[in-house]
Amino acid sequence: MADPAGPEASDRLLTGPGSAALAGLAERLQHLSIAQGMTVGTAESCTGGLVGHAITAVPGSSAYYVGGVISYADRLKVELLGVAATTIDRHGAVSAQTAVAMAEGLRDRLACDLAVAVTGVAGPDGGSAAKPVGLTYVAVAGASGHQVERHTWDGDRAANQERSAEVALTMLIAALDGDRS
Repeated sequence: MADPAGPEASDRLLTGPGSAALAGLAERLQHLSIAQGMTVGTAESCTGGLVGHAITAVPGSSAYYVGGVISYADRLKVELLGVAATTIDRHGAVSAQTAVAMAEGLRDRLACDLAVAVTGVAGPDGGSAAKPVGLTYVAVAGASGHQVERHTWDGDRAANQERSAEVALTMLIAALDGDRS
């Protein structure tokens, strides 16, 4: 189906240096998800909804994207996503364990095939020696289990958020590519 807004509609809805990359990844994710009949959800903290925004900037995303939760506060990670408070107490909100729990909790609550979660320290402050500005964990949960990646970005807040969103979309794409085998 042709997009009445034009072929660059998703590019116009995304702004910033990484907008073309995010739009391209979101389009690839959409193609794979629809072709495989898979649904996707997003749980975001430090990206503030950027992953969900990139997905929904592509016309037709409602065919596979079920929605997302922006759980900036730890309380929402616990209440909305089912992350155990002890996980946050032991490992911190910015940890592999919390990212995995966010993705698995969202997948369960939204009944989607794949869920991605992003948690990190976008900056410019809020970091520590143990968890510096730019530290981000991205996790994807699906029927076959989960994967989590740790990244430490060195950009400003917007760049750190864009890079994290790119990783989230890339990991979803990789999970779908893996489901084809």
